[in-house]
Amino acid sequence: MFAIPGQSPVTVTPAAAAQIAKLMTKDKSAGLRIGVKKGGCAGMEYTMEYVAEAEAHDEVVEVGEARVLIAPMAQMFLFGTEIDYETSLLESGFKFRNPNVIDACGCGESIKFDETLSQTAVQPS
Repeated sequence: MFAIPGQSPVTVTPAAAAQIAKLMTKDKSAGLRIGVKKGGCAGMEYTMEYVAEAEAHDEVVEVGEARVLIAPMAQMFLFGTEIDYETSLLESGFKFRNPNVIDACGCGESIKFDETLSQTAVQPS
């Protein structure tokens, strides 16, 4: 899957945008940076951190007051992903619906991408 000029690499649902904006205000941050790293039982894990400023090659996606920064090495893994925020009786959290994921571990914390994507270098653990 390749990026299309002018198209956002990820979509952010209204629920996720509201939660990101709320946490950005609370943490006085410039946005939520999303990345991937090697790890977990399926081979890869998402990373998320609130940051003071965007880095030079971050892809920036803005939805209302929410700002999502996609780390350069993660952009090809996240293209086409929907980021949502779900609340249930037992848990709340961000959910990634990523068409590039071909497998996930039982706990849902670790993911596996198509071999053609996984052969590319990713951020170190």
